[in-house]
Amino acid sequence: MATSISVTGFKGGLCSSFHGSWGTTMVGEDYAMLAKSVPNHVRVGKPTRAQPMMRNVNEGKGLFAPIVVVTRNLIGKKRFNQFRGKAIALHSQVITEFCKSIGADAKQRQGLIRLAKKNGERLGFLA
Repeated sequence: MATSISVTGFKGGLCSSFHGSWGTTMVGEDYAMLAKSVPNHVRVGKPTRAQPMMRNVNEGKGLFAPIVVVTRNLIGKKRFNQFRGKAIALHSQVITEFCKSIGADAKQRQGLIRLAKKNGERLGFLA
């Protein structure tokens, strides 16, 4: 038993017929208009890769983070990083001198420096 269904409703007679299988035909002006609307050439541009943002993961975290951020904005990033580098070097020297005075070896000294860095991150000094 064959069933026949016809759907129309578009100008020009877009027809869809079902005679036991699925099939679609387009006739008239709609086909020509559709064929003209499809571009002949598709240009594909070179994919652009977003530049990674070098942001500090600690920005805004910690008790002293707002002070650090305001100071960096006031004196400028370059001068701030120079100052920060000098402060970190001085702090490492203090830790080294402390380790010498108590007789700690290099491994313990390195552990103390890592601990100081983690504490600085938690407090917001590295924001």
